[in-house]
Amino acid sequence: MPDDSATLTLNGPVARLELNRPDSRNAMSLELLDALHERTDELAARAEDEGVTVCVLTGAGRAFCAGMDLKQIVIEQGGQPGSAPDTPERLLTSLAELTLKIRDLPCVTVARVNGAAIGGGCGLACVCDVTVTHADAKLGFPEVDLGLCPAVVAPWVVTKVGAGRARAMLLRGGIMSGADAHRHGIADEVSESRETLDDLVESITTRLASGGPSALRATKGLLNDLDGEQERKAVLAGAKLSASVVVSAGAQSVLRARLDANR
Repeated sequence: MPDDSATLTLNGPVARLELNRPDSRNAMSLELLDALHERTDELAARAEDEGVTVCVLTGAGRAFCAGMDLKQIVIEQGGQPGSAPDTPERLLTSLAELTLKIRDLPCVTVARVNGAAIGGGCGLACVCDVTVTHADAKLGFPEVDLGLCPAVVAPWVVTKVGAGRARAMLLRGGIMSGADAHRHGIADEVSESRETLDDLVESITTRLASGGPSALRATKGLLNDLDGEQERKAVLAGAKLSASVVVSAGAQSVLRARLDANR
């Protein structure tokens, strides 16, 4: 039976890829990432034959993606419960590889950021070709606040907003409103409220889907080539760097305290 923690629906030229762990604010676990890989591979295989030109990436419920699942990046030690020591690197490597797959999709990707997009979740939004949110959504990269390193998402943030803005954003940490995310370049479009987000997304996807399929695929392929191979290498190397920081004693202490506070 397929894992429904990520779902894919096709409706003419528009597909919808949805993170489906609403009770966990769509936090990324190994299981969710595995499901996203499967759905993304399926979309890549079917998109051209079935005429899909646009894919909307979003989250079920009121969050887009709250980042990494804390229960899986806190490791077992000293008799305290947690994951195996290699789980954080497996999770971060899976995320890195997923971002590359999403970037490589032959259709235009639109992030519908319906709520919180935190850390890796905000990174997923940056990977998409177009990012849409509402003014009251919460987005950002609080990794340094937790003693972590946002190395997997950093190349995508630099590409999205430029090196100077990315440097300030990632070092400062914290979160911002959807309105501020638009002002800083993380979001390309912003609606006034959550209630008007879908109207804006529909308007954008309808406009994109009206373009010539071959022209869209060719243009996206060209833009991906212009990104360069170095960016791809940096994303994969970032998984190892992030994992080395995650498993450090200082980071684990902060993460365990946060996990205990959330219970």
